[in-house]
Amino acid sequence: MRGYDLDLLRYLQVLIEEESVSLAARRLKVSEPAMSRHLAKLRVTFADPILVQSGRRMSASAFALGILDRVQELVRNADSLIETRALTNLANMTPTFTIRANDLVVAALALPLLQTLKKECPQCEVIWAPEVDDPASDPLRHGRVDLYIGATDVMKPEIRRQTLFRDHMQGVVRKDHPILATPVTPQSMILYDYISVSRRGRAQGPIDWVLRAQYGLTRRIAMVVPNYHCMVESLKDSDLILPLPGIVIDHISVTALGLATFPFPLSLPSIDAFQAWHPRRDTDPVHRWLRETLFRVSHQVLGNRAGT
Repeated sequence: MRGYDLDLLRYLQVLIEEESVSLAARRLKVSEPAMSRHLAKLRVTFADPILVQSGRRMSASAFALGILDRVQELVRNADSLIETRALTNLANMTPTFTIRANDLVVAALALPLLQTLKKECPQCEVIWAPEVDDPASDPLRHGRVDLYIGATDVMKPEIRRQTLFRDHMQGVVRKDHPILATPVTPQSMILYDYISVSRRGRAQGPIDWVLRAQYGLTRRIAMVVPNYHCMVESLKDSDLILPLPGIVIDHISVTALGLATFPFPLSLPSIDAFQAWHPRRDTDPVHRWLRETLFRVSHQVLGNRAGT
């Protein structure tokens, strides 16, 4: 390949990782028109679309996904050459990383992340801090946490973000639930009571908004609980419906618990989870190693949910 530079490779990496011109532009702090021009140049350089339209969003092409690991390695190696503070010997370091996330993320990623980190840094420690009612940006700005993992859009503009995975809500019920007797419809959905999971005690969410806006329907919320753990095993004894994201369903023994799942017949927005950090940590080589490791682990653990 001729006529490229390190910045162009960095644009390529971020476009593939984010699968979105707007998200890539926000992450690298450039305008969307500028990022679109970089994408156009990349398409000419590689004779490949890089990003292709997939329904209402963009997806990375097969070629782009195939070269992502090599591009990440090239950018990482180049950065290591020009950094004034080279990554020191991780094996002799004792860093403590504080990551704020909800229990769904912790259940899926905490152990595999720790195991992967310790392969290179045996003495590292990870503290998972629970979500609180404070704005998600504040602990990052004040240095109380190193990373935030979540899906909130309430972030200060300077905060860096990188998409980790996209998910959708599904219904969880007992295996003989009457809603499963026929194809699930918006009309059959509202015949049964629901459990809402919210640590802030919020009963309604996107399911309610779509039902009301598109079908003029309202579902009944019979109970609001702070986390899903307390209700999963009890579902088999009731006709309650528990909406959960796929990341959770993948990590519970649905069949063994006497449960079943079904997709909601609604055009629900995806849950776009990302890792976020303060820009002052951009050039910290150990912090960048943490971010890159988390990104890689999320793809390994979550498979097709990561970046899809």
